[in-house]
Amino acid sequence: MLRDRGMKDITLKVYLQPKSSKNEIVGPYRDGIKVKVTAPPIEGKANEALIRFLAKEFGISPSCIEIIKGHHSREKTLKIPIDWATKPCLSE
Repeated sequence: MLRDRGMKDITLKVYLQPKSSKNEIVGPYRDGIKVKVTAPPIEGKANEALIRFLAKEFGISPSCIEIIKGHHSREKTLKIPIDWATKPCLSE
């Protein structure tokens, strides 16, 4: 689910369910977590909604979350800097 890569970042596997009735983290799913978002899977809208939602949940800036795998798939791999607490990733 979460992996530490030499204290540089955290890798998070996410199974995304678009067009849901609400944005929510469902919980553990396969080897990651399942997240539902209300946005449709059209023109990257679901990906944007996922990043905005997780950033809000984690209290960081959306620019700190990067999709590194699965841009056109429900199964995604995200990268989050481990040092976000000391960088300008904290949301204001």
